[in-house]
Amino acid sequence: MINGIVFGRQPQIKLVLRTVDYPDLEIGCVIDTGFEGALTLPAIVVEKLQLPYVARINVNLANDENFVTSVHRATIIWDDAELDVPVLAMGRRPTVGTLLLATYNLNIDFYDGGIVSIDRDAQF
Repeated sequence: MINGIVFGRQPQIKLVLRTVDYPDLEIGCVIDTGFEGALTLPAIVVEKLQLPYVARINVNLANDENFVTSVHRATIIWDDAELDVPVLAMGRRPTVGTLLLATYNLNIDFYDGGIVSIDRDAQF
């Protein structure tokens, strides 16, 4: 189970990012159910951590803005297991998308200080 908290009306969890050149890094992430990918990190963080480059893609935001960004690869700890995920280099804050939430139940007590819990669905 993954736990977090609602702060400033945003459900947040912490992920551990595992890299070759740095010790494990705990990163606070906002859960974004409108994002169908796995993870976004600000471009400056991706650059600093030298995450391996995968490709450039076109993205479309909720406000219908289109732009090109780079995709990188990272290893995270998700539900006590190492998982390689695609990371979009974009935005001001790290976000977790629905690709990571697939096969999990997401529960949010939606008020400041409310509990966020992500638990593997018993059907999977």
